[in-house]
Amino acid sequence: MSKEMQDMILWLVVAAVMVVAEMLSLGLTSIWFAGGAFVTAILAVCGVPFVPQLICFAVVSLALLFFMRPLAKTKFMKDIEKTNIDSLIGKQGIVTETIDNLKATGAVKLNGVEWTARSADTSQIEKGQTVVVESIEGVKAIVRRAGL
Repeated sequence: MSKEMQDMILWLVVAAVMVVAEMLSLGLTSIWFAGGAFVTAILAVCGVPFVPQLICFAVVSLALLFFMRPLAKTKFMKDIEKTNIDSLIGKQGIVTETIDNLKATGAVKLNGVEWTARSADTSQIEKGQTVVVESIEGVKAIVRRAGL
């Protein structure tokens, strides 16, 4: 097998691995490296030496990543809606049970549903205070006092 064919097979394998990685992650990242590998496979068949192939792979892949990914994200990921949990981030709630991280106690009411809660800054937050959700960790809302 000629050197050109070996290089082409190498780049096609790289492209296939990148396509599989993209299918597993769905992050619109790996697919651009697959594009760079396909372009580089064509250069390999044309007899371009390996070092320029590497440079071409890097340049084409990064160009696709930085210029095409933002366009693709707006086109293909615009219909992705936040899940119920994602929609709670930044929402305000009322503490229904004093939040004390040391005692592992606390609850807040968010959108009419009571959640176990912990303080983001480990401070105690008294019952009746308004809090803002910073994150959700499992079944616990991580909150901070509103206005801070």
